Amino acid sequence: MASPIPRDHLVPAEHALMVIDMKDYSKLPEAKMAPVRSDVNDILATVLAECGLKDPREEPDAFKDSGDGAILVFPAPYLARLVDPLLRCLNAALTRYDQQRLSSAPAVYLRASVHVGPLSLPDHRGDAINDACRLVDSQEVRGALAAAVEGGAFLAVALSETAYRRTVRAGRTPGLDRQHFLETLAHVGDKPHFTEACRLHVPGLTGQAVLPYLVDAPLPASQPTSASTAAPAAGSGGIFQFHQQVSDSTIANHIDELRIDRRQR
Repeated sequence: MASPIPRDHLVPAEHALMVIDMKDYSKLPEAKMAPVRSDVNDILATVLAECGLKDPREEPDAFKDSGDGAILVFPAPYLARLVDPLLRCLNAALTRYDQQRLSSAPAVYLRASVHVGPLSLPDHRGDAINDACRLVDSQEVRGALAAAVEGGAFLAVALSETAYRRTVRAGRTPGLDRQHFLETLAHVGDKPHFTEACRLHVPGLTGQAVLPYLVDAPLPASQPTSASTAAPAAGSGGIFQFHQQVSDSTIANHIDELRIDRRQR
């Protein structure tokens, strides 16, 4: 009879993960921390209901408070809903909140990450949750939030490459496509060995609009560099090689300015 498989040899079930973090929460006066956090919880509850998602706080082991943010755990099949429409709806709700808040109340800007992978419950352990937390703390999503602030949005998101491939690239996000994301590599200042491919998204902006706000962020190999995408300068010369005999007039009829080198090679 075969011996039982050790528990640590089993891969935990996959879950969809969303991590949120409030910008400058630790800088708020102590008296304002609890009210602002309560407002964010209310916004999340409203948006989740609007998107047809059950609030993780109502499920055992599906919500973890991190003080200035939270970790939300969903069944893996709902991953695409966390990208579209949730991100758009969350930014819209934050916009409404900003329009209605008292002048004495602080503005609320959120960084978020979306990931999917194995997760051990109820202890919330595993590489997937670690990576999701690092993505939300990355230099790149902080730069994307600067783009959001400048562009009138209140949310910046880092999708893991796995989450992007299973949702956007797979065609499961009708309101979002490739142009709404910027492909880059995520880094965390105090974790020099962490480098993770991700896609940045700011509601209302294209991915390329976010790029100028990233400081020294290396692009992945699949991302074209400025040199490879730059158009040739007007009036710049070129060299043409012909592998059979052609007449000067034939060439001149297709090129505005022609100089022929008849030297023997």
